[in-house]
Amino acid sequence: MKITIIGTGYVGLVTGACLAELGNDVFCLDVDAKKIALLNSGGIPIHEPGLEEVVARNRAAGRLQFSTDVAASVAHGTLQFIAVGTPPDEDGSADLQYVLAAARNIGRHMTEFKVIVDKSTVPVGTADRVRAAVQEELDARGAAATFSVVSNPEFLKEGAAVEDFMRPDRIVIGYDRTPEGERAHGLMKKLYTPFNRNHERTFWMDVRSAEFTKYAANAMLATRISFMNELANLADQVGADIEAVRHGIGSDPRIGHSFLYAGAGYGGSCFPKDVQALERTARLYDQDLLILRAVEAVNDKQKLVLGQKVVKRFGEDLTGRHFAVWGLAFKPNTDDMREAPARVLLKQLLDAGASVAVYDPVAMPEAQRVLALDLDAAQLARVRFAGSPMDTLDAADALVIVTEWKAFRSPDFDLIKASLKQAVIFDGRNLFEPEVMAEAGFEYHGIGRSILTRS
Repeated sequence: MKITIIGTGYVGLVTGACLAELGNDVFCLDVDAKKIALLNSGGIPIHEPGLEEVVARNRAAGRLQFSTDVAASVAHGTLQFIAVGTPPDEDGSADLQYVLAAARNIGRHMTEFKVIVDKSTVPVGTADRVRAAVQEELDARGAAATFSVVSNPEFLKEGAAVEDFMRPDRIVIGYDRTPEGERAHGLMKKLYTPFNRNHERTFWMDVRSAEFTKYAANAMLATRISFMNELANLADQVGADIEAVRHGIGSDPRIGHSFLYAGAGYGGSCFPKDVQALERTARLYDQDLLILRAVEAVNDKQKLVLGQKVVKRFGEDLTGRHFAVWGLAFKPNTDDMREAPARVLLKQLLDAGASVAVYDPVAMPEAQRVLALDLDAAQLARVRFAGSPMDTLDAADALVIVTEWKAFRSPDFDLIKASLKQAVIFDGRNLFEPEVMAEAGFEYHGIGRSILTRS
């Protein structure tokens, strides 16, 4: 099938590459000429495991092309996937300017039937606005071409996006029960047939329900994270071990173990903005989503917890103190620094007068970029970007772990202890067992595990 992907960010590039991997003829469009030049030269603008190989293989096979030519992109695919960014606006709502611009471009250039697929995460009712934008452009030039707007939200985890796309647990598609909609249904069914050979993974529904499903899923996952973080903070006070609690409640099949890990708070491009956008949608309908407001507030507060533990241990004035920080990206297997808890922690430590040495396996270039925006010149001068985890430790008063990279799970504890001024670890992801740390001679501060480290 001939497919056009509009936008080559996380969602667009992964979607385009994976659909090409299945044998489709895919045209990827982006208005960023530098990004397209990078892709055409064999580069990849994002870090995503396995993606570079898939892109290279399908470019070589002639199934995947990249261009800034809007007219050519519209002419190419019967299926037009809109996979552009929907950043939060000032009021927390999703900014749809790029989605609607893509829709208008399709309307300006289309000459035959198109299925316009909203792949971007968009609020309920966006398909109506896309439909209106396309029709307005068709009317302006007196064109009679028909089309249908479909909602096909993505459920890709950064760091596992290729795997998630190729082996989805569900495919959600919303379409209209109109002649054009039924035609779109047939084409989308054909496109996703390879994913349904063993068992049916596609959930067909109306467009608004499909749009809502994406936000509801992310809101539920964010709720589980904030719920456990709030309980972890209480566990620290009452003398319970949140990891034991996690196993205890996760064994209940009605609850399960997923997304029950206490930590330093969630970040990234999805959960924060999607929770805000769903709250904003509710306000438009005079609804107050009390639980989601609490989820957001708890997460904002949780990002401060690691820094507060450091201050409690070393005092409010950290002038002259130096800390090693492991992990900068908001999660492992990505270089994404958007809403990353590490950004909050570093600001806390530097505001209190400390200096830091930081390391992340892949996010160092992106961290240098965003920290230059977050910090003033004096603060930035107190940040050293180290070349390895162990390189951060020399003369540090403590080690602070923010991101749960696998490379951090089994370090040389003897070397860590020998390098630090004091054998103190603040573990924002509960990577290590407190009893093991105590036996190794460390003063260990986890999240919700203080019962195991009290003297």
